Amino acid sequence: MSNKNNENSGCGCANIPISLILLVLGGGYWWLNHQGGFAMISKLPQNLPIAIPKNLPITIPGLNSTPAEPQPSAPTQPSVTTAPSLPNSPIVKPNHQPASSTPQTAQKPQTPQTAQKLQKPQTPIVKPNHQPASPTTQTPLDKKAIRGIYISRYKVTNNASEEKIRKQVRHYHSQGINTIIHGVWGNICPMYTSEVMQKTFGYKSCPNQFRDLWLTWLIDEAHKHGMEVHAYFEKGIKIDKNSPIFDLAIERKWVVPGVDRTYPGIEHYILDVEIPEVANFFRDILVEFVQKYPKIDAVQWDDYLGYHAELPGKVNRTNKLTAFSQEMIGAMKQANPKVSFDLCHHNPYWAKKYFAADWPKWNVDRVFIQAYNDKNFTKEVDYAETYDGIAITDKQFHRLPEIVANNKIKAILVFPDRTNPEDVASKLKQFYVK
Repeated sequence: MSNKNNENSGCGCANIPISLILLVLGGGYWWLNHQGGFAMISKLPQNLPIAIPKNLPITIPGLNSTPAEPQPSAPTQPSVTTAPSLPNSPIVKPNHQPASSTPQTAQKPQTPQTAQKLQKPQTPIVKPNHQPASPTTQTPLDKKAIRGIYISRYKVTNNASEEKIRKQVRHYHSQGINTIIHGVWGNICPMYTSEVMQKTFGYKSCPNQFRDLWLTWLIDEAHKHGMEVHAYFEKGIKIDKNSPIFDLAIERKWVVPGVDRTYPGIEHYILDVEIPEVANFFRDILVEFVQKYPKIDAVQWDDYLGYHAELPGKVNRTNKLTAFSQEMIGAMKQANPKVSFDLCHHNPYWAKKYFAADWPKWNVDRVFIQAYNDKNFTKEVDYAETYDGIAITDKQFHRLPEIVANNKIKAILVFPDRTNPEDVASKLKQFYVK
């Protein structure tokens, strides 16, 4: 057999020199030892541990005084990590504001431009009349405490509806009127149901047709608009032949002798308040009214509460009229002290001299000076400045500029003599808007 059949079939390591093998083994040992390989291999467990991020803040119990803020799930910018604060010291945020005790959502810093965009527009304040608020400038007429207009009791006849009455009130308000002086009585005839009338004369009200709630509607609508309603007792203690009680008054001898011709075109008769039954009748009428309509703002009587000096006999009834007026007003105040008793009369000199009306002694609440006599207008203005206001007719509108400009006159009342009161109110507005 040849020598080829006896060759070893292994890897051939026997043919490598021993010196080379020793050199490789020694170099590998040196490499593992110097690179920490043996330590790593010896410490490798079966399961690898979970890696912990290096940038998480360290929480130390007792040192963190406030809850940590929630971090955004996917921050677009690196978050700022601060060191734990000392006890009771606030954590300072990047915007240098003290940390809140409750978690808040982080917001981006606003530039002046973005702040301007985010600012909501200011909503105008809405007034009760649903008009946007605007700087208001008061006119001279607007400063008058009372801008009143007289309305006859006949305006509610023919069954004036609630809608009509409320509409008229709104019209007066739109024209700058703040006080309605409405007739509720005249010619010894009430425009409301009265038990006193029923008991005294056998009928409950004027024969004029009207709805029982007309005055209630009027007061309610006026008060909704901040207006006042003054009950006007037209003609006071005077009657004429058209009064439903004229015959009874003559029969009972309730009138003073003679005819009052103060105003041309009509003859008046005056009830004698020195008669106890007459005095009690008027007292009870007024007390009943302020109790029946407790929300009325005032009652107003005029120069028809007086006795003309030209009556026959030249009897001085001044003291008797004063005593009667004091008693009637006192009884009304006791029944309803909230109601004002007003008087629209001649100036105190003329009233006492020609009408036996010494009204400064009557204990009235307010007095408005009648200036219907245009020839004596300047003198009447002097009195009006001293008292609560002035009353003029629609024929004296040429006097309005000087009255409105007079700061000493606190109130202006207008009496429509021959003009529709709604038209008078519209003319008055011309001075209201200036």
